[in-house]
Amino acid sequence: MNYRIRASGKALEVYLYDYIGGWLGGITPQRLADDLKAAGKVDTINVRINSPGGDVFDGITIFNQLRRHPAKVMVDVDGLAASIASVIAMAGDTVRMADNAMFMIHDPMSGQFGTAEELRKQADLLDQVRDNLLDTYFGKTGGDRAQISELMAAETWMTASQAKQHGFIDEVTQELQMAACFDLSRYHNAPEALKKAAAPPANAFRAKLAAMDHRRRATEKL
Repeated sequence: MNYRIRASGKALEVYLYDYIGGWLGGITPQRLADDLKAAGKVDTINVRINSPGGDVFDGITIFNQLRRHPAKVMVDVDGLAASIASVIAMAGDTVRMADNAMFMIHDPMSGQFGTAEELRKQADLLDQVRDNLLDTYFGKTGGDRAQISELMAAETWMTASQAKQHGFIDEVTQELQMAACFDLSRYHNAPEALKKAAAPPANAFRAKLAAMDHRRRATEKL
């Protein structure tokens, strides 16, 4: 897991360079909560993000932890803030993004099997989650809700200048050398340059999905 936290006086630097969520072997809210508590009183938290997203509820929890913290929160999108990682970025009092980084928002997704009634309930839950995410983006951007909704539905990938234009970030910073290390095949509109630089299939996300699919197939045979 590429997560670390570093304290310097009254400042704290948090690196979220991984998938979001324990089931993905990534960053968990509990780990962050424990580290924030151990750090004690700090005036500033600088959250650095390079993540393709992951578990939506873990991501929402991390967002809320940062928003509730009394310290000033600065967010730097160093490489990629996609899916729920882009929601975590909205926790910053100031959000900066490297000129060569990418920002992506989309409607929440779910892998589910079950009866028609169970699937209908899952769809209703996805609608509720989507509205919550929309509220979070709107709270940061102050933009047009209908336009944000359209951007989410289209799975919109943005450069730093585009993200700033829409109000998701506040500043564009100098580009960084950031190697891509994530599988983006589950997304429909990921830029080809990012897909080509993606990690090989045997990464944490694919391994977890394969295990889930195996369990699903085993259950269906019972």
